[in-house]
Amino acid sequence: MLKRILTAIVAIAIFLPILIWSDTVIFAIAMAILCAIACAEMLRCVELLRLYPISLPMIATGAVLPLLPYWLERSALEHIGMMVLVVAALYLFAVMTFSRGKITLQNVGNACLTGFYIIAAFCAMSALRYRTAAGEYVYLICFIGAWVTDTFAYFSGYLFGKHKLIPDVSPKKTVEGSIGGTLFCVLAMLLYGFIVQTVSGGALTANYLVLGVSGLAIAIVSQVGDLLMSAIKRTYGIKDYGKLFPGHGGVLDRFDSVMAVALVLLVITAYFGLFTVA
Repeated sequence: MLKRILTAIVAIAIFLPILIWSDTVIFAIAMAILCAIACAEMLRCVELLRLYPISLPMIATGAVLPLLPYWLERSALEHIGMMVLVVAALYLFAVMTFSRGKITLQNVGNACLTGFYIIAAFCAMSALRYRTAAGEYVYLICFIGAWVTDTFAYFSGYLFGKHKLIPDVSPKKTVEGSIGGTLFCVLAMLLYGFIVQTVSGGALTANYLVLGVSGLAIAIVSQVGDLLMSAIKRTYGIKDYGKLFPGHGGVLDRFDSVMAVALVLLVITAYFGLFTVA
């Protein structure tokens, strides 16, 4: 427990300045570093890290793409993302074809699916900060929504939990905990909207209906993202993805929910405004 607390304090001390100066390239660099580490963690988990024709390009892509939203407009990012997806797929199939059986279709499928998910998630965090209206406030929802859901799901489950949610994947999670985490996430989004509206001095008006519905979606997706990463770990028989955060695991262990939330939040902001310029 002491190790977990000390790690959390150190992580906050490192991460807080990144959030404070997130309007600079520092946040994009942080996302790129975390993305590259997350790709390496997943490759190790699915036993592809030593297949260098697959692992090296994937890690390199993860280290570059989250940087782009700082410089490029959203339309350019969409075109580049599509191009990277097509080129990556063609490259991996070519590697499989000429590997003489050393690289299988399953290897390619695992790399494509997990790599696309991880890289897209960290790119989404970066895009939410730099290429979204009121981005200086919106991107924080990725972290607030995921961590509020996780925290209150834990306490709700601890106090009221009786019915297991998905015991085969995560034995400690309960239905009551899931409901509690969801309710508090919705409340947190409404409160956050009020805080942003107040802090902005009325320059931004919170769209409470959108925030409330988003809170519901974020809570659900946050828990699914957590369970997804737990399911992959159980499939490959590992406890943690990495050791970057002693007592907490790796990047994928700490950012599993945040990654899922970032992807959904990017879709929400593409069609609905969380905040309106007054």
